[in-house]
Amino acid sequence: MKNAKKKLIRYLICIFAIITLNFAIPRAMPGDPVMNLIGEDVMVSADTLNQIRSEIGLDRPVYEQFATYLWNLIHLDLGYSYHLHADVASLLCERMFWTLLFVGIAIILGAITGTYAGALSGWYSDSKISRAVTCVGMAVSCTPPYFLALIFLSVFVFRLGIFPFKALYDEPTIASVIHHLALPVIVMTLFSASRNFLIMRGSVIQEKNSHYALYARAKGLFDRGILWKHILKNASLPLITQVALDFGFIFSGAIFIEIVFSLNGMGTLIYDAILGRDYPVLQGAFLVIAITVILANLLADILYGIIDPRVRVNER
Repeated sequence: MKNAKKKLIRYLICIFAIITLNFAIPRAMPGDPVMNLIGEDVMVSADTLNQIRSEIGLDRPVYEQFATYLWNLIHLDLGYSYHLHADVASLLCERMFWTLLFVGIAIILGAITGTYAGALSGWYSDSKISRAVTCVGMAVSCTPPYFLALIFLSVFVFRLGIFPFKALYDEPTIASVIHHLALPVIVMTLFSASRNFLIMRGSVIQEKNSHYALYARAKGLFDRGILWKHILKNASLPLITQVALDFGFIFSGAIFIEIVFSLNGMGTLIYDAILGRDYPVLQGAFLVIAITVILANLLADILYGIIDPRVRVNER
């Protein structure tokens, strides 16, 4: 119970720190939101500028703006977009569906393929195939997601013409959506799977020489049986932690991939908000991403307790 209370306090502190940073970081960017709103080539009087600032609440002191921001969050109000003239919550719900769709598919496929390939590569770590696949995995994991997306875009879109250039669909059908999202999902899956592969491989190499693995081998179990029945469970613990910690990194990578493929999701929404200095949209988008990462870490804590009984014993 004590550990559970400590975790709860830790998560609450993290949420407050995230809320504070979400408020401060957009305002630390250079540029004037009002000038971006009316356009740099438009000549307006100082009174007009002050009136616009007053209407969107930027004329007040920063601490008052922060207090209003907190008060609105308590009432689940994420604000109103300067440029898109819509509630931020509705904008995020509309855009987040597509981002979560292809990110969720990529994370699941990346976890499955990375775990399976990493386990086999770690078990047969001395083979040439394992070493070759490891080199490929290291190369992919070290490649920035946007650069990987640009390579796939150049090869499979511009040269081969297999996949469409941009947009989520030509017509709102399942086949059209799959055709448009296939390449971004493949890129995101490769990126996620490569990182999971390397972690699982190292974990299996460490676990296969442990005493319980030697004891299982002494009992006459086959190699594959030892791997899948005994080693995989313990070797997956570091992978669960990494996936939870890496969730925000994967999410940010997905945002860049969306920009490369011109997908109308969270990535393009954040990109346009940065260019327009749209504070409410940036605050809402960053808050949603941060809360998603926190929930992923909370889920990792729960899975840890389910897989490893020692965690449950220590929490009592």
